[in-house]
Amino acid sequence: MKFTPPLHVKAVMIDLDGTLLDTIPDLAVAANMMLMELNMPALPEVLIRNFVGKGINNLIERTLTGSMDGKPDADLFQQALPLYERSYRAVNGKHTTIYPGVKEGLDLLRAQGFPMICVTNKSERFTLPLLDYVALSGYFEGVVAGDTLPQKKPDPAPLLHACRQLNVAPSEMLMIGDSLNDAQAARAAGCPVFCVTYGYNEGHDVHTLDVDAIVASLVEATQLISKKN
Repeated sequence: MKFTPPLHVKAVMIDLDGTLLDTIPDLAVAANMMLMELNMPALPEVLIRNFVGKGINNLIERTLTGSMDGKPDADLFQQALPLYERSYRAVNGKHTTIYPGVKEGLDLLRAQGFPMICVTNKSERFTLPLLDYVALSGYFEGVVAGDTLPQKKPDPAPLLHACRQLNVAPSEMLMIGDSLNDAQAARAAGCPVFCVTYGYNEGHDVHTLDVDAIVASLVEATQLISKKN
């Protein structure tokens, strides 16, 4: 831990996939629906879990090649993209679960007076319906999605945009995420950052990340911060 608790902040940004919600089952079903339409073999969910973290395009590329660094044929990708989006739209939220401690943590953050904003690399057309479907949208002052700006995490732009929306200095805005994307974006933006232990992070151990604290739940995160006036 790189500070002496409590950390004094004015607001909180929270990642979506791997932090608030386990969306892997939906993403895996959609990915395999896409592969089936392309007459390609299905992939195990445990493999697709490692492919999540840098937006839909990366997920599709990795799924088509079956590898983290694979680049499929451009024509195949263009064929696959609308198939995946149609498939994901059909299943979005249906197999997703809310991680333990998330609702309790959000309730505590709200009770402590923290404005909250969701910052995700997922496209807005999927993010907003998903938050509504799982009844979490009411906790957030706004959403910065993967297509809100030209840049996505790990670029700091989405986090800085969220800070401007809430009129909070980056140093007073906590980012809570689950991955290298979140850690790098927060460091580049000048925001403190906590990382949860249960997310995706493309299969890597979060304890190797440059973060201010590793937490087992959103509830634990609330115990390490206090509201700065």
